[in-house]
Amino acid sequence: MLNMLRTPLCELFGIRYPLFLAGMAGGPSTPELTAAVSEAGGLGTLGAAYMAPEDIRSAVRRIRQLTTAPFGVNLFVNQPSDDNTRTQEVQDKLNEFRKQLGIPDSEGNAIHTPDWFEEQFNVLIEEKVPVISTAFGVLPEPQMQAAKASGSKVAAMVTTVREALIAEEKDCDAIVAQGSEAGGHRGTFGAAVNPMGANIGTMALVPQIVDRVAIPVIAAGGIMDGRGLAAALMLGAQGVQLGTRFLTSIEAGTGEAYRKALLASDEESTVITNAFSGRPARGIRNGFIEQWEASGKAPLPFPTQNTATRDIRNAAGKQQKADYLSLWAGQGTRMLTAGQTARQIVEEIIGQAAALTK
Repeated sequence: MLNMLRTPLCELFGIRYPLFLAGMAGGPSTPELTAAVSEAGGLGTLGAAYMAPEDIRSAVRRIRQLTTAPFGVNLFVNQPSDDNTRTQEVQDKLNEFRKQLGIPDSEGNAIHTPDWFEEQFNVLIEEKVPVISTAFGVLPEPQMQAAKASGSKVAAMVTTVREALIAEEKDCDAIVAQGSEAGGHRGTFGAAVNPMGANIGTMALVPQIVDRVAIPVIAAGGIMDGRGLAAALMLGAQGVQLGTRFLTSIEAGTGEAYRKALLASDEESTVITNAFSGRPARGIRNGFIEQWEASGKAPLPFPTQNTATRDIRNAAGKQQKADYLSLWAGQGTRMLTAGQTARQIVEEIIGQAAALTK
């Protein structure tokens, strides 16, 4: 019955089932969640974009303590330098949120976001991570060559056919086709053409990419269960990537206020916003987004806005105030479940898909 789900993607990545965990940078991503998805037969992915290099090394070694199965690590590429031309103006607005949370104001000093990419990547090579995946672009040529030489498989998230063709040309092993329904940051390569991200629905995007590239396509965006996996395979994808479905799993590092907001949300709850990070991302509309939009202010560019709002988000997490958190989520939140392990989620999805594809 499961033979229908044994796609070439499984052979390429050494996994039992064509199911990837999205690399969700930030608190929800844990070594335990990554390992649990891999142990269950999928490909667990650690969202490491915001992690210090040595923290990535520790996390990778923890994953290896928990599983011998393949796993991946996700990084951001093409991160621009900080832009502080409007920092004082933006910090004045952010200070209003700080007052609401009872934390110190910012004086508007220049913001400096650590640029760890090269050091992060070097850790992945040194630790011989089986799969390296990227958001916002493709690995630069020197890193791509190093990844290939080390035996790592490489996947890139794309949001258009044009980006998919670039990823294939640059020697990626697989492509994650991210539809507009997906939670978190839009994977669009550049903001010049699409300031709020390219937002093509998964059902429209996947077959158009499949028709134009020869490498495996992994569908992402709004996929929450076995029906979504079966549908993606019918569209020509060789697998799926899920993030939102695992946010409420036992192993996820999702905070309690975030979990409650997810389980209380529905298909109308999310919006695409750049208020938190300066890059478009889909999350549950809350007080921070509404107040920011009402101000009419443009955020600082990514990653500067993300660094500027970090103290607000951290304080909100400690105070369990969801109104000030970046509640990244896709459009399928009615299908979320509470109290399941990652293994139970994987097995449920695969069982449903197997019944539909036999």
